[in-house]
Amino acid sequence: MPTDDLDYQLLSQIAGHQTTNQRDLASRLGVSVGKVNFCLRAVVDRGWVKVNNFRRADNKWAYAYVLTPGGASAKLQFARAFLERKEREFEQLQDEIAMLRGEVSQDRTTE
Repeated sequence: MPTDDLDYQLLSQIAGHQTTNQRDLASRLGVSVGKVNFCLRAVVDRGWVKVNNFRRADNKWAYAYVLTPGGASAKLQFARAFLERKEREFEQLQDEIAMLRGEVSQDRTTE
């Protein structure tokens, strides 16, 4: 998963699940806890996410990850880029499928 995609997925998860831990984020994103830790530090350093822990909570490992306005803006930019890339991939797949259908239909007529 490219870094921009992972940043986008991470910001999306934080926007949807503010109280979580790195292990849960890693599980939902399909990456290692170390990778989540690295990416979280990066988005916090960029000012996109603020982190608060719950000192009196039953689960001391739970943290509140809050998207900042800059983080919401970055998430939107990532979403636009992700959508554009997926639309290009979709168009390429449609072209490839049309070509393969043409080959298959030609093959059927020669049988």
